[in-house]
Amino acid sequence: MMSRQMLATDEWDDAAIGALLDRAAQLKAGRDPQPRALEGRVLANLFFNPSLRTRASFEVAMLRHGGACIALEPGKGVWGFETRPGVVMDGDAAEHLVDAARVLGRYGDLLGVRAFPSAPTWEEARRDEVLKIVAREAGVGVINLESARRHPCQGLADALTIREQLGTPRGKRFVLAWCWHPRALPTAVPVSAALAASREGMEVVIARPRGFDLDPEDMRAIEAMAGRNGGSVSTTDDLNAAMEGAEIVYAKSWGSLRRYGDAESEARGRAGLRHWRIDEDLMARTAGGQGRLMHCLPLRRNVIVTDGVLDGPWSVVTDQAENRLHVQRALLLDLLGDA
Repeated sequence: MMSRQMLATDEWDDAAIGALLDRAAQLKAGRDPQPRALEGRVLANLFFNPSLRTRASFEVAMLRHGGACIALEPGKGVWGFETRPGVVMDGDAAEHLVDAARVLGRYGDLLGVRAFPSAPTWEEARRDEVLKIVAREAGVGVINLESARRHPCQGLADALTIREQLGTPRGKRFVLAWCWHPRALPTAVPVSAALAASREGMEVVIARPRGFDLDPEDMRAIEAMAGRNGGSVSTTDDLNAAMEGAEIVYAKSWGSLRRYGDAESEARGRAGLRHWRIDEDLMARTAGGQGRLMHCLPLRRNVIVTDGVLDGPWSVVTDQAENRLHVQRALLLDLLGDA
């Protein structure tokens, strides 16, 4: 029987996610009845892309509960992997991901995979083939550490942070604010954040310039989540108006999907949009001028958010980053400790 997976939070029902967040809150408060629950268990993480919080927090989480974690970077210390099916492997890659996943599934009790979009078109990239290969072939549970479409562990941390900051989030205003960035970034984080706020029944407002809409299928998932939980979803290109009365402002950049793979077109599309950043004047528009600023990190200071906001009373980004550890502890205990 295939082990349970965490590939996307919207594949888990509300009760399961709620229980996970409750457990994370208990762990954060120091209430841990099973401190050695993962003793003898191994998490093997594959990082096709760089990581700080994801890598460090999972290693610490396993250590906290008596387990072990290994981190592998394809092409850096381990073989570079071929990922295409049916290919004649006479190029640079020495090993196919199918074989690597099968072997790592024999070594580890759980696998993690971080693989940002890399295909030449969004239609190909959105399939998340690297993640799906590992999930299909490993024979053990797999955690998505961020893919083209989802970053579930970040979404869980976002949900815990929203609950901590607002108590009862239902009906309160959550603004996902697109911000200028020198290059196109994946949509996994903004989609996962919007899903988290929608599951909490919030009024989700996606503020972005025209041409920077999220994937239509992902938007349908966000809207469906909101519909089930008493929330709402709207989209605007007026950032100033969106900020009025916001309780949570989630600053994030992402690339234009209709320009995906075309760097020149992408650069033209975001030219003249550097004013799309979160500063003190915008935060003054939030609820009582005291809205909370969230961001997944890493963050380019004074490009995405000004120093004054990040170092001021609005920012909860460090709490949000800490919560990565606690939600992942809860997730690991759910996937491994209770088996």
